Amino acid sequence: MAKETITFERTKAGIPVITERLPDSPSAGFMVAVNTGSRDETKDIWGISHLLEHVVFRATKTRSSFQMAKDIEGAGGEMNAFTAKEMTAFFGVTLKDTADTAKTLVADIVCNPLINQSDVDMEKKIVLQEISMCENDPSSYIHDLFAETMWREHPLAHNEAGTADIVRGLNSGDLREYYGSRYVRPNLAVFACGNVDSADVMSWAEENFDAMPDGKANERHGPKVTDGLYKHYTRKEDHCYVGMGFPGFEASDKRRPALQMLNAVLGSGMSSRMFQRVREEKALVYSIYNYVDQNSDGSSIATFFSSTEENVLEAIETAGKVYRSIREEGVTQEELVKARNLVKGALVRRSESTEHELYRLARSTMLAGSPVSLNDWLDAFDTVTADDIMAVADDVIRNDLLTVTMYGNKVKAMKGFKPSQIEI
Repeated sequence: MAKETITFERTKAGIPVITERLPDSPSAGFMVAVNTGSRDETKDIWGISHLLEHVVFRATKTRSSFQMAKDIEGAGGEMNAFTAKEMTAFFGVTLKDTADTAKTLVADIVCNPLINQSDVDMEKKIVLQEISMCENDPSSYIHDLFAETMWREHPLAHNEAGTADIVRGLNSGDLREYYGSRYVRPNLAVFACGNVDSADVMSWAEENFDAMPDGKANERHGPKVTDGLYKHYTRKEDHCYVGMGFPGFEASDKRRPALQMLNAVLGSGMSSRMFQRVREEKALVYSIYNYVDQNSDGSSIATFFSSTEENVLEAIETAGKVYRSIREEGVTQEELVKARNLVKGALVRRSESTEHELYRLARSTMLAGSPVSLNDWLDAFDTVTADDIMAVADDVIRNDLLTVTMYGNKVKAMKGFKPSQIEI
């Protein structure tokens, strides 16, 4: 992949415009990110960000959903969107020679959504199916439940799709009001990646998004986790699904590369400590892995696995010993090199996708305040030492902050369980 050139400018109205030029790329991608997501919703409208993301694809003031699909596919591209806890983003990627189509359609969806009641009613049916599918996929749903346990009453506990009961009650008036208050200039950021020209991107941004209404940027307050917690969500299942972990750092923290490498040592891949010691040596789980969930003002590092009722407590205890092993055994040179190559390799492979590069630029800008180039990330991982990982482990892996979530049948051995009984 050719070395990228990133520019960070602002439109005349102050909207950030970030362009990553890849002159050898055959594609061009464009994204508009809106600084609003599930953490910005009040309880009476949980899920509205995600529902709105769906509804705007139904129709704009000038195009039907079929016309948009026909236009983007005729340009050799695709359009999509996603809702996260802290942003909603819309993007289009095409061949470099048909980039104008992607720009036109992304701007139309963001600036001119129709939002009529019949489209809201249709899209609610789809979103309700999505909610049901997630709740019936325990290996996925455990992530939502773990966040709910970790963040408790804080808005980061809210999942992006919302709850079925609340989504059913939302109407076009709710969505139009939400759109009018959140889709405003202070909440917007524009991204372009691939074979693109920064001056052209700036002209597109100013022509379309500077005309959006002014308004108030979202205000947020960070989470504070002061103790550990165990919570069991009962559901009849063949297995018990578990998430266990700790709060981490905010997105701008310089220790993030070391946290990612700690995560890799613990549970990335089949040679990781979790996989070897919990699965291979004791056969307590079928699969086990670690994951860092990063937000602007907080994160979590956690282990996820499923086990039988007979083995789940021992699996939790063994995973706790793996966390403790970082402090007792340190990080070997071999593990350091492997962890570094794992995280760098994943970054490099994903960077070959224009869509992912847009996503990466948006996340670094919206969560940490500025875009980070691929090369800067790779350089940051190269500087992490075993001592850095150990220092992060000392800060993060704390018995008093351990959160454990279980989803499945009630387990007799877990009666009265407290995270503090796990020796970390």
